[in-house]
Amino acid sequence: MQRHKRKRTSARLLGLSAAVLSAAAATFTYTAATGAAAPNEVRKPDAAPSSGGTGTVRYDLGDKAWHLPRTGEPAELTGVVHYPADLGTGRHPLIVLLHGLHDTCADRKAEAARTAAEARGDDAAYEAANAKLTAWPCAKGTPALPSMRGYDYLGRKLAAQGFVVVSAGGNGINASSVTGDDNAAARADLINRHLRMWQRLSSEGTGELAGKFTDPATGAARRVGFAHHVDMGNVGVMGHSRAGAGATWQAADSHRKQWPKGVEVKAVAALAPAYNVMTEDMSAYTITKTPFAVFRGTCDGQVGEEALSFAADAAKGNRHGFHRYAVPGANHNYFNTQWSPQSRQVAAFDDATPVKGHPGQCTGREGGAPARQLTEPEQRRIAATHLSAFFRRHLLGDT
Repeated sequence: MQRHKRKRTSARLLGLSAAVLSAAAATFTYTAATGAAAPNEVRKPDAAPSSGGTGTVRYDLGDKAWHLPRTGEPAELTGVVHYPADLGTGRHPLIVLLHGLHDTCADRKAEAARTAAEARGDDAAYEAANAKLTAWPCAKGTPALPSMRGYDYLGRKLAAQGFVVVSAGGNGINASSVTGDDNAAARADLINRHLRMWQRLSSEGTGELAGKFTDPATGAARRVGFAHHVDMGNVGVMGHSRAGAGATWQAADSHRKQWPKGVEVKAVAALAPAYNVMTEDMSAYTITKTPFAVFRGTCDGQVGEEALSFAADAAKGNRHGFHRYAVPGANHNYFNTQWSPQSRQVAAFDDATPVKGHPGQCTGREGGAPARQLTEPEQRRIAATHLSAFFRRHLLGDT
C-alpha cells in the first residue's frame, strides 16, 4: 500500500505575540479567479444565527457499514456533529469535514514496536507493527484512532455561528488499497454518502441516522430535532490532506451529478491538500461553478507548494471566487488536534522541519524561507478564523 513516509521531528515551538500573529495573518496571499468575480448565489438560511450555545452528538453505524464502491473494502459510517443548541424554527447550512491519511488504530504497543524497528532498520518488524496501526477494523480491544475529532475546535466555532457541522470518519479509506485519483474519488464517495443520509434525515426525519445520535462522552442516546432544520441546498465541504483532494474531486464540475438529489454544495475548502499523489489530468478536479479556497502552511512537511498551484489550475475559469492562502509558520498536522503532539495520541507528531541554529523557526518539505513556527493553538485559531469567514461569506452571505 502506497503511503507517505512520515518522519518525526522534535517539536520546536515558539509563542507569538498578538502583533506577530496579526502580521502572519496579513501575509496570506489571496488570488481571485480570472475575470470579474461574480458573487455566488447565496441561499439565505431560514434560521437565525446561534446565540453562541452549541451541542455535540455522535453517530456510528458500524465499522463495516459502507464498502468502497471500487474495491468493496469495508469502511465506517461515523461522524461527530456540532450544532447550534437552539435550532429554532428554520434551517441551518450544513458543513461536512473530512480528515486525510493517518494511522487508524490507537495501538501504543505497536507504535513503540514500529519506532524501535525503524531505529534499528528492521523492515520486517516495521511492517508487522505498521500493519496493526493501519488495519481496519482495528483488532479487538484496540480503539480506533479518532481523527474525525481533530476538528472539534472548528466545528464548535462554526456551530456557534449557525452551522450544523459533521466531521466524518475516514479510517476505512486510510486502511484500504486505493491510491491516487481512486483515493480522492473514494473520499468524495464517502462525503456524498453522508450527505445522502443527512438529506433523508432533514427532509423526512427518517433514514439511517434517525434515532442513532449519542452523547460522545457517555454513549447515551440523544434526541436532536435535526429534521427540517438542515438546509441541504446550502452545503459546505472541507477536506484536510488527502481529503483535500477528495473534497476537490467531490465539488468538481464533472462530478456534480453525483451529489445526492436535493443537495447543493455552495463552498469547498481544501486544507493542506495532498495533491502530490494525484495525476496531472485536471478534468476530474476543475471547479468553476463553486467558490473554492485552498490553504497551505509554509512549514508543511507532508505536502509541498503544489497544494497551491494545483488548486489554482483546478480553479481556472472560476468566477465564483478562488481564495489561495499561504500560512507562514504552519505545518500539516497541527490542523488536526489528534495528529498533534499535545494530544499525546498515538502517531501524533510535529512534521515541520526545524531550522538548524534557529530554535523556534521552521520550513517545509521543500525548504523555503524560514518562519517562526506557530504553536498548536495559534495555527488552529488562524485556520478557524479564515475557514469560518469563507463559509460565512458563501453560505450566509456575510460580506
